[in-house]
Amino acid sequence: MTVISTTTDTQALSLVVVAELAAPPARVWRVWADPRTLERWWGPPDWPATFVDHDVRVGGRSSYFMTGPDGTKAHGWWEFTAVDEPRSLAFDDGFADDAGRPADGMPVTRAHVTFEAIPAGTRMTITSRFPTLEALEQLVAMGMVEGLTGALGQIDAILADG
Repeated sequence: MTVISTTTDTQALSLVVVAELAAPPARVWRVWADPRTLERWWGPPDWPATFVDHDVRVGGRSSYFMTGPDGTKAHGWWEFTAVDEPRSLAFDDGFADDAGRPADGMPVTRAHVTFEAIPAGTRMTITSRFPTLEALEQLVAMGMVEGLTGALGQIDAILADG
């Protein structure tokens, strides 16, 4: 299992997930940068993602949907706010309607991902910040922690493939 810790902080309105991966930061960066590779792990194992657009640059956007076991589709979007290959990236992350437009009434989180070289490979830290305590509680109740942990657990096999 790649995930070594998950910490929800209601004071800081954050969720921090730390994973250790057996590959150098430049290789781990590619699992985020390449949309076809990203599709192999983004989303829980039973909700695979399809990226329609993926433009990893400041101001660039990603549009995707995850498909559940019963065929239900959940749409999402990212807008990149910082890109420092292969050290970090940051993006706003939100739910979308069927056309890929940001969904009304759903919170937008700010994600910051860092890639730190360690002797065994890379320590990847994902920090999600929420606009309110209610938003944090809503997304945690929807399974964000379990979903992200399950998604990250799929990266080891991708890295082992080369």
